Amino acid sequence: MTDNGVQFVQRDQGGPLGWIGHIFGRVCEQNGIEHRLTKPYHPWTNGQAERMVRTIKEATVKSFHYTSINELRRHVRDWLVAYNFAKQLKALRFKTTYEAIEELRKSKPDIFNMKPLHHMLGLNT
Repeated sequence: MTDNGVQFVQRDQGGPLGWIGHIFGRVCEQNGIEHRLTKPYHPWTNGQAERMVRTIKEATVKSFHYTSINELRRHVRDWLVAYNFAKQLKALRFKTTYEAIEELRKSKPDIFNMKPLHHMLGLNT
């Protein structure tokens, strides 16, 4: 898992607790996920994530005006549901994200602790 380096990682070097990493790093560590940093201002090193951010922005904030942050959150959530369950992606051999994950879960069940669907947002959540 990567992020774009120190400009996105808040650190508190003082105080009685000493160094406290950003919550993203702590959550990765608690879940056994290796957290690697990419170079700032080098989007090609993190191209897939950068492209996804651009896709989400084009479908939301660059296309619509929101009167509140909650309205934006609802729209992003609904867009992600549509994207994950309806959009067939060439990179996934024209399957939806959900279909590809479910196919992987059926072929390699030992790499999953639980059904991924339980962690995916639905239209009624």
